[in-house]
Amino acid sequence: MSDFLAMGGYATFVWWSYGLTAAVLIGLAVFALRRARARREELDQLQARLGPGRRESRQ
Repeated sequence: MSDFLAMGGYATFVWWSYGLTAAVLIGLAVFALRRARARREELDQLQARLGPGRRESRQ
């Protein structure tokens, strides 16, 4: 098991690469979720301005 974790002497580079990739992917997911939430709130505000009779149902 320690041979696997050592990655043939390249463990530092390999594990830093995995960590950086995971951090970037998590950051992108958080960014996308926050942006989607903001856009949904913006849409709700715009639909509220239109009034109750002109709002389409959202699925």
